Amino acid sequence: MGSVPPGTPYGGPPFGGDPRDYWRFQKEQRKAAWRAQQANWKAQREVLRAQNRANRVPSIAGPILLISVGVVFLLLMTGRLDADVFWGWYRHWWPLLLIGIGLVALGEWALDLRRDSPRARHFGGYGGLVVLLAILGIGAAGWDHFWGPLRANFGDDGDEFFSALGQPQHDQDQAVVETAIPANAQVEIQLPRGDVSVAVGEGSQISVRAHQIAYAGSDKEAEKIFAAQQAHVTVSGNAVLLKVDGNQAGKTNLVITVPKSVSVNVNSGRGGVTIAGLAGNVDATVQHGDLETTAIEGHVHAHLSHDGDFAAHDVKGDLAVDGSGGDLTLTDVHGVVTVQGDYSNVHLERADQPVHFHSSRTDMELGRLPGDLSLSLESLHGTEVVGPIRIRTHSKDIELNQVYGESTIEDRDGRVEVGLAGSYATDVKNNKGDVDITLPPGAAVTVDGRTNNGDVVSDFSLEISGEDDKRVTGTIGHGGPKLTLSTEHADLHLRRGTEVPPAPPAVPVPGKAVVAPAAPAAPGVPHLKVGKGAAEKPVSQ
Repeated sequence: MGSVPPGTPYGGPPFGGDPRDYWRFQKEQRKAAWRAQQANWKAQREVLRAQNRANRVPSIAGPILLISVGVVFLLLMTGRLDADVFWGWYRHWWPLLLIGIGLVALGEWALDLRRDSPRARHFGGYGGLVVLLAILGIGAAGWDHFWGPLRANFGDDGDEFFSALGQPQHDQDQAVVETAIPANAQVEIQLPRGDVSVAVGEGSQISVRAHQIAYAGSDKEAEKIFAAQQAHVTVSGNAVLLKVDGNQAGKTNLVITVPKSVSVNVNSGRGGVTIAGLAGNVDATVQHGDLETTAIEGHVHAHLSHDGDFAAHDVKGDLAVDGSGGDLTLTDVHGVVTVQGDYSNVHLERADQPVHFHSSRTDMELGRLPGDLSLSLESLHGTEVVGPIRIRTHSKDIELNQVYGESTIEDRDGRVEVGLAGSYATDVKNNKGDVDITLPPGAAVTVDGRTNNGDVVSDFSLEISGEDDKRVTGTIGHGGPKLTLSTEHADLHLRRGTEVPPAPPAVPVPGKAVVAPAAPAAPGVPHLKVGKGAAEKPVSQ
């Protein structure tokens, strides 16, 4: 057997060349072994990947996200959802998107742990959409942060914007336009840019005073802008059209007087609108600006956009508001009040007829409101409220005092306090928030209250049972309308209050029957006074 050069691999091919070339032979052998090992590792990785793909399942978060985005954009495209309201909400609350996806992933992880062979979840495929939505949220918040101070400096109607570009302001008063119109005329006002003031004048004619403003580098350019935004009045039977053509480099402020009996329809692009003293109806659409109506004998309908405020005082007819805006102030409304949309703050005083309120968070129905009510993002506070009362909301503290009539209230993540003015049927359901009910002396009701993981505190002798799930039952006085209370993870309070004055009388409206809340029933048995030294103590569990 011939000699084998040192290092020849056992079982390898024989080396039959020059021993001086053996190092090349070894090098080739090592390369071949390394390639074989790499091929083996690659095959093993492919097998493991195939096994992982077989065990991996897609996350449900992706389809949920795609469906949600599709539904939102469908509502936006069809006009069912106001774009300004949605983007205003989104720029503040877009992190909830990430929280929701995380909760879905956490839930799936918890379910997978219960399996004998846990599966690997696949979250790819929609990561880019999540990043895009996050960028939109950050961009919307940044734009709001940037545009807010900028708008404060430039003004809502952009006057200061043109001045900032070096365009001087030119002013001119247009010749007064006066023309006779029918006493029952329907006056339509179209003004793209500028303020509108409508008041009652003498005689049977419409009078229009127009103050024109133009931003231009020369008098000649200003004259062209003035000519393009002249106020024109057209009369066709009972229809009267007052129109001003728009110009981005100028605006026209109108002071209008009309006969008292006319009705007015205003369509304003950018600018404030005030209307006072009319016996007819008012219909106003304001896109950018505030609206105020005073002493209107007919009906009032207001459509608001963006962040404009609306104030209505002394309206004899019905009042309807829709859209979205800033502050709403409604006082002395003698007709039905209907409010739809989202507003920063709402304040109502003295509404003689039913009040209907609907927003994205709150549904509310009131029989009438002799007192006042304020509604904000965090709270709802009312005094002298006449039922029937229906309130459904969430994440809002509710406080109602001097409640006359039956009421139904649903809330969560907020405190509910109701001060009853008598013995009225009351149903309060709350979740993660206390329920506090105050009854006047001589009240007669039947109590059925429940709380889960909370306490019951009562100034009355009622039966309280249960440990974690507590229940309070019994009668106060001789019993009467049912007081149904329930809450989760919070306390129930039943308090003895003080005397409450009777409900203010309803103001009669021609053609409408006045329905007053049922008066509290007189006690059937004499009230037993507590003896000296034995003062009543709150019952607490």
